[in-house]
Amino acid sequence: MSETPNAVIEVDGKPYLRDAKGMLVPENLVRPQDKLEDEVVRKIMGFAEALSDQIARFRGHTFTDLGEFDALIEQDYGATKGGRKGNRTYQTFDGSMKVQVRVADFIDFGPQLQTAKTLIDECLNEWAAEARPEIRAIVTRAFNTDKEGQINRSEIFMLLRLDIEDERWRRSAMR
Repeated sequence: MSETPNAVIEVDGKPYLRDAKGMLVPENLVRPQDKLEDEVVRKIMGFAEALSDQIARFRGHTFTDLGEFDALIEQDYGATKGGRKGNRTYQTFDGSMKVQVRVADFIDFGPQLQTAKTLIDECLNEWAAEARPEIRAIVTRAFNTDKEGQINRSEIFMLLRLDIEDERWRRSAMR
């Protein structure tokens, strides 16, 4: 287990705890159950950090071993393992164990998304001026963040399928 930093901060010889807003609170004003919860979370995070380090080492060794195997197969047989994207599967001769390397597609919606949202909002306000609010919600929900703060990618891809003949829509970063 790696050590997590102690929550107590000494200022002029007096113990304080930093709250979630970054303010220093005298330790004697912090409820005992809050101190206990802080201690439990720090203990758990210590184990989590140690496990994360161990997983990182395992992952590094695994990719090194697989890379060396791939290089050997290519050198000896002129063959490569895996598909276009880099997905590969390795298994024991009897098929009882398998190692899969999966490469996920990464789609990055950069700052252009905010520009696209502004242009689409302009279109939406004009087009839906006399429309029911439900119409506006269909497009707006694509730009609303979900519980993790991520843009709803599937909704944006649904919008891309629409053939809309408005110049602002065409100028948006969505096109």
